[in-house]
Amino acid sequence: MQSVKYYNEWFMNFAPATYIEARSNAIERVDEMLQATDSFNQLSVQSLKDMPDSLAILRMSTTPPIARDRLAGLAGVSRVFVKSMESGQLPPRMQENMLQSSIAKILEIVNRLLDREIMPWLKDRKTPTEKERLLAASIIADRLCGSLADPIIRNEQERRQLQSIKEYLLAKGYKQVDPKEIDDTVLMQAGTFAVHMNVPVRISESQEVKMPVDVAVKRRNARGVEMPILIECKSAGDFTNTNKRRKEEATKMGQLRGTYGNGVEFVQFLCGYFDSGYLGYEAAEGIDWVWEHRIDDFAKLDL
Repeated sequence: MQSVKYYNEWFMNFAPATYIEARSNAIERVDEMLQATDSFNQLSVQSLKDMPDSLAILRMSTTPPIARDRLAGLAGVSRVFVKSMESGQLPPRMQENMLQSSIAKILEIVNRLLDREIMPWLKDRKTPTEKERLLAASIIADRLCGSLADPIIRNEQERRQLQSIKEYLLAKGYKQVDPKEIDDTVLMQAGTFAVHMNVPVRISESQEVKMPVDVAVKRRNARGVEMPILIECKSAGDFTNTNKRRKEEATKMGQLRGTYGNGVEFVQFLCGYFDSGYLGYEAAEGIDWVWEHRIDDFAKLDL
């Protein structure tokens, strides 16, 4: 299968470099945190308030490294609170005393579980040598990247797929526009495309939500109120996960049809492990696809 071969060649050629770059950035982040907290000797509520996203680093600094939900359970705080911190934000509506109490509970668990084998200076609250600090930073960064390996590869794959579509459309004479400047999806200007666009869909008679779409393209010969083609980038490194996820696209298609009618065009841009079972399911839902290794097939959509 050519798509599998295409994905595997990309993975072997580019995934290691992508991971190495991510690990290098992670080492830098961990080392910055170590230096900012006197190598974890001065961990405090204020230090976490100043660097809330560093909580992910702390989870990987314990023995054993702990998952987000496990930390929330041990500390007796909400999963939403932990997730919010790791996204770099403090809950804006939380009262200050509750905020400080929640962070203090997290720090109590972290301090008890800190890995003193890779950070031996903590046993006597000493200052580590630069070599000791950098070695610990490397180990923690490896753990951090290991827990994020799939998202790191998936994000890089999506970036590359979007770049491929962008280059294809620009070469065809299309103009990229800012999705924020589009007030109504059906009124997109002919011959334009937008990346990461939110398309309004109705999920009930009284409720409307915004559906994120990777690319929206309005044909050059489209009439004024014609719906743009909506493209979703999909990649997969094995057959199992694709079949688990196939209902997601069917749900999206149902919502799009319910809002814009049966003529809506929803196309997947596929790379990797998508078998006949997956494709048959999508086809039955009226979802078309273009293989990344055959990107010129977009021409069959009159683009």
